[in-house]
Amino acid sequence: MAEQAQHSTNRRDFIFVATGAVGAVGAAAVVWPLINQLNPDASTLALASIEFDLSAIPEGQSVTITWRGLPVFVRHRTQAEIDEARAVQIADLKDPQTDEERTKPDHAQWLIMVANCTHLGCVPLGQSGDFDGWFCPCHGSHYDTSGRIRQGPAPTNLVVPPYEFISDTLVQIG
Repeated sequence: MAEQAQHSTNRRDFIFVATGAVGAVGAAAVVWPLINQLNPDASTLALASIEFDLSAIPEGQSVTITWRGLPVFVRHRTQAEIDEARAVQIADLKDPQTDEERTKPDHAQWLIMVANCTHLGCVPLGQSGDFDGWFCPCHGSHYDTSGRIRQGPAPTNLVVPPYEFISDTLVQIG
């Protein structure tokens, strides 16, 4: 009789464990689609990053491209613009950032920034303003040759998006 009681206890334990395992798998099968539907769709993921060929931009010129629905300035800076940006006293800036923090070490001639004024989201005009950088005519914000706010109501510098150089002439933004 003791043998039979021991045998039924082991059998009962197995049934409990098996039932719990089947229940856990069933719960995961129900929860997985609910969590997975929170992921972005394929069209959004396609815009997550873009590659752009820099070789067509002559020195001293800039282009505006679109990334994630936002305009992005890509500027091929001259050595004079780089020197001017690096000569600025950091203590004089509203949003202190060095030029080196805003560019990649081996590619200081390339400045890549989201082209939205940090005041109200307008698109600044390039190569204009009091500091020869960008000027937002809507409310009078002036940015220097590194995209740093120097004068006006904008609270912060133009945003530098995440980017990496794939080669000397190809950059991936995002």
